[in-house]
Amino acid sequence: MAKSKVRTDKTPVDLLTPKQAAAEHARLGQEIAGHDKRYYQQDRPSISDAEYDALRQRYNAIEARFPDLRTLESLSLKVGTAPARGFAKIRHAVPMLSLDNAFAERDVIDFVSRIRRFLKLSEDERIDFSAEPKIDGLSMSLRYEDGELVTAATRGDGAEGEDVTANIRTLHDVPQQLKGRNIPKVCEVRGEVYMTKTAFLALNERQKAAGDTVFANPRNSAAGSLRQKDPAITATRPLGFFAYAWGEMSAMPAKTQTGMIEWFEACGFKTNPLTKLCHSVEQLIAFHRKIEEKRSHLDYDIDGVVYKVDRIDWQERLGFVSRTPRWAIAHKFPAERAMTVLKDIEIQVGRTGALTPVGKLEPVGVGGVIVQNVTLHNEDYIKGVGGKGEVLREGRDIRIGDTVVIQRAGDVIPQVVDVVIDKRPKDAKPYHFPRKCPCHLHTPVVREETATGEEGARARCTGEFACPYQKIQHLMLFVSRRAFDIEGLGEKQIELFYENGWVKEPADIFTLQARNRTIKLEEVEGYGETSVKNLFDAINSRREIALDRFIYALGIRHVGETTALALARGYGSWEAFHEACLKVAKGDEEAMAEMDALDQIGETVIEAVKAYFGESHNRGIVERLTKQVKILDAEKPKKDTAIAGKTVVFTGALEKMTREEAKAQAERLGAKAAGSVSKKTDYVVAGPGAGSKLAEAKKHGVTVLTEDEWLKLIGA
Repeated sequence: MAKSKVRTDKTPVDLLTPKQAAAEHARLGQEIAGHDKRYYQQDRPSISDAEYDALRQRYNAIEARFPDLRTLESLSLKVGTAPARGFAKIRHAVPMLSLDNAFAERDVIDFVSRIRRFLKLSEDERIDFSAEPKIDGLSMSLRYEDGELVTAATRGDGAEGEDVTANIRTLHDVPQQLKGRNIPKVCEVRGEVYMTKTAFLALNERQKAAGDTVFANPRNSAAGSLRQKDPAITATRPLGFFAYAWGEMSAMPAKTQTGMIEWFEACGFKTNPLTKLCHSVEQLIAFHRKIEEKRSHLDYDIDGVVYKVDRIDWQERLGFVSRTPRWAIAHKFPAERAMTVLKDIEIQVGRTGALTPVGKLEPVGVGGVIVQNVTLHNEDYIKGVGGKGEVLREGRDIRIGDTVVIQRAGDVIPQVVDVVIDKRPKDAKPYHFPRKCPCHLHTPVVREETATGEEGARARCTGEFACPYQKIQHLMLFVSRRAFDIEGLGEKQIELFYENGWVKEPADIFTLQARNRTIKLEEVEGYGETSVKNLFDAINSRREIALDRFIYALGIRHVGETTALALARGYGSWEAFHEACLKVAKGDEEAMAEMDALDQIGETVIEAVKAYFGESHNRGIVERLTKQVKILDAEKPKKDTAIAGKTVVFTGALEKMTREEAKAQAERLGAKAAGSVSKKTDYVVAGPGAGSKLAEAKKHGVTVLTEDEWLKLIGA
């Protein structure tokens, strides 16, 4: 069954219409979520680092031009993916976030300029940065209490990771007891588990000799070694650990990033000796060039350099934007390239009906990794017209049999960057994109229409609910880890159950056991009494679900995990959310305004909710499903601050902090920083130049505060 790999079109961001931007933004969100799952959870990434970074760059550029698309579902709020099955889960006391990327020196200059503007620093005021190689390994959080190691967890989805404590205890680089005096009562040390190149090659030789799995690269080897069910196996693997960050700390031993690194070393941790304190942009760039020259001589893989503001009090002021800290950035290295032959082109159909062509390559080694597949994005990309002109040279189409240049960065599948016309076979013919879906219904395929009425880049199957590919992908989303997380229901099982007519919609999963008297699943090849019992136990254990996960599981277009979380927190209960959705579907302006008032929930999400609940077919699916499960109310906001649970809107020019800093501060204290004013807004903080939002506040009788009154309220 085809897997969804949605790709961008080629239209430059500055030429996108609002409607095109919304569609492209949603496609990118869906695709990157899939790549995050394959990278963080399965240790089997399916695209190159360079291609992944390009997707995120385009996504961020779209949000920058169309701010209304920046919802809580934005990729900038997401880190990794849910922890894999097989290990207990540990919730991080402080989220393990990701880093924004810089790909050119200009990006680094802009990064420093943004920090200076945010902190309102003059041009002559020095900003110190720590700079260190970016290790290509597995992120880890080690929790110490009273100086003793108590738990170790992977990054997971940033909020929750896998409990690998027993395995981590086998690493020589991880102290069981912290050295020194005045150790904080609670101390979370974070860093990277890695394997040296020398150790990796030796391990693969042993694996080959024993007839066991041969790893593709050091990162996969490190991840696989750490995720062994038997710690004794992990103990035989040569894993190292570099400490470079922290999570929850009951007390801070130092006031700077470099000071904390020195403290880690004093406690018994290994830190990267190449870490350097830099005092200017010029020094950062010079350090990056120096490390790039050393890269091939290092005995561990790196894919860039990380810069962090050295002063911790400035880090706290800068805070975070979405999923990334404002005070740090990863300056990546250029990608690697190779040449191979395109043997075939296959079409994959995604959950929303999008058709994605995938190139099957003659296997080729690039940087020590064998690659065989590559995305070809869409019909225009194959033809060599329209978007992605920065990758394929104008007028160069892609044909089966062509020799292509592929590019990769790190340990993943590459992208096509050029076609070698001189090596094209004489009988190679232009590729004709299918006009009918590859499903057995052969439903017509149409190209999306842009807001201007022009033909878009993305081709979709028009079958929608009738198309088996789309139905199966919807069911796959429903049972996925971020949704109902039903163990034992993977792609093969969903396909089997669907094709036999046993599961056609989500509610059927929960009635499967009652219908098994006639299905007799234990008699099906691959099943037995024990496996069937385990499956039904897994299904029944998921009859109770958190509201945000339930909303996400419905598969509403443009409503991913973080948007679902925002909606859950905004409405509190399924009853309230469902009632609001039905009103939105009928065009109730007050209901739409209330949804729009939720922070970063915009027109795109509202229209998607309206379309979903406007379909009687969908309403029936939801009605039947809710009879089978119990949906828990959203978690109540914390009540330990003066503004916890309150909704705040900032307007006008603030004088003692930037508006971004004020919003970040409010969110840290448990408030919701909304983008628009409604009757449910609690406070409007108005600075000089406040306009329409101030008028709306007066209209709805919302309390208006000056900046000084706001600071007094929060005790700052």
